[in-house]
Amino acid sequence: MEVSKVLDAKGLACPMPIVKTKKAMMDLDSGQVLEIHATDKGAKNDLSAWAKSGGHELLKLEEENDVMKFWIKKA
Repeated sequence: MEVSKVLDAKGLACPMPIVKTKKAMMDLDSGQVLEIHATDKGAKNDLSAWAKSGGHELLKLEEENDVMKFWIKKA
């Protein structure tokens, strides 16, 4: 999987991971992948729901040492 941009949202509380993800997605072209690193537990549900509502594709979600990593493909 080729990642176009990495967003570090570690240490940010809701709603900041979503706000920063939206902003980062604006810089990407359709089909490009954004990798997001977050520590806010609510980000798992929030980012999954946000991706779905925007027509984006959540490709993968991994949890490692309290850091969640998301890979979202822009619609």
